[in-house]
Amino acid sequence: MFTRRQFVAAGAGAATIPLASGAFAQSDYPAGPLRAICMFPPGTGADVLVRFYANKLSQLSQRTVIVENKPGAFGNIATEYVARAKPDGLTIYIAPGSSVLAAAPHLFKKLSFDPINDFEHVTTLSKLAFILCVPASKPWKTVADLTAYLKEQGDKASYGSVANTGLVSSEIYKAQFGLKAVEVKYKEATAMYNDLINEQLAFFHIDPVGIKGLIDQGKVRPLALGAAERMKALPDIPGAREAGIPNSNLIAWWSVHMPAKTPKPLLDKLEVWFNQIAIDPETVKFLSNIGTDPFPGNSTMLKELLLADTKAWGDYVKLAKIDLLG
Repeated sequence: MFTRRQFVAAGAGAATIPLASGAFAQSDYPAGPLRAICMFPPGTGADVLVRFYANKLSQLSQRTVIVENKPGAFGNIATEYVARAKPDGLTIYIAPGSSVLAAAPHLFKKLSFDPINDFEHVTTLSKLAFILCVPASKPWKTVADLTAYLKEQGDKASYGSVANTGLVSSEIYKAQFGLKAVEVKYKEATAMYNDLINEQLAFFHIDPVGIKGLIDQGKVRPLALGAAERMKALPDIPGAREAGIPNSNLIAWWSVHMPAKTPKPLLDKLEVWFNQIAIDPETVKFLSNIGTDPFPGNSTMLKELLLADTKAWGDYVKLAKIDLLG
C-alpha cells in the first residue's frame, strides 16, 4: 500500500496552480458540504491521494469538501456506505475502482452491494501499471534474460507477492512462457523488497510508488510493465508488449462513483469538474512523481471499463488461484 510519506513527497514539488472556476453557480447544486468517502485509514498514502482530489474539487467547485474515512473489510465498508447513501449529489466515492468494484465480485464469497447497479459511475481519474522487477545484482537486463533463467530453474525459482494485482501480473507472465516459479506471499512490501535485493526472490510485480526509490538507487532493476504500453510517468520502462509479454495488459485505475439514482445533472457537473482536475498541471505533476498517469474519461467509458475488468478479474482469480474471502 502507498505510504503517506511517498504521497506527501510527491506533492511537495508541485506548484499551486489555480483551476478555472466551475461553469455552474453554487445555487445549482444542493446545499451542504460535499463528502468524499475514503476507504483507507487517515494518514495513509492513499488517504493523501483522496484528500488531494478532494482539495482540488473544493477549489474548483468553491464548496466545502469533507473527507470521511471509513476503512475496514478491504474497502467494503466504505463501498457499502456509498451504495446506501442518499442520492442527493453530496456523497462522492474517490476510490481504486479497478479493485474495490471490478475485482471485488471475484475476491469475496458474498458482497453486500452490487458494484455495477448500486452506483452511478462518474469518470476515471488516474491509472498505473505494476512493474516487473528483478535484483539489480543479477545480470538479467531483459524479460528474455529472466525467462531463460526461470525456465532453467523450474520450481526452484520463486517470486514475491503482496497484493492481488501484483500476483496476477506475475501469473500472467508465468502463463505466457509456461514458467513454474513458486509464489512467496508477504504481508508487507518492505520484507519483499529486502528479499529481492538479497536475491532470495527472482522477481516480483509491484506498484511504482513504493519501488521507485529503490529503482532510482540502483538496487532494483525494472524490466517491464504489466500494462501493454508504456506509461507517460515511467517513460524508460517498456510496456509488456514491447518487452515480449504479449498477453499482459493489467492496469490499476482510480475513479469517481456516487450512489445510484443521483440526478444526472449533478453527475454531469461532477464529471466536468473531475476531468478538469485530472488534467490540471498540478495533478499531472503530483501523479508523475508517484509513477501514475492522469486518466480522464466519462461515465460511459468508466462503466464500459468496469464491466470489462469485472469479467477479466474472473479469469485472473482462476489463473492465480486466489482464495476467496468471507
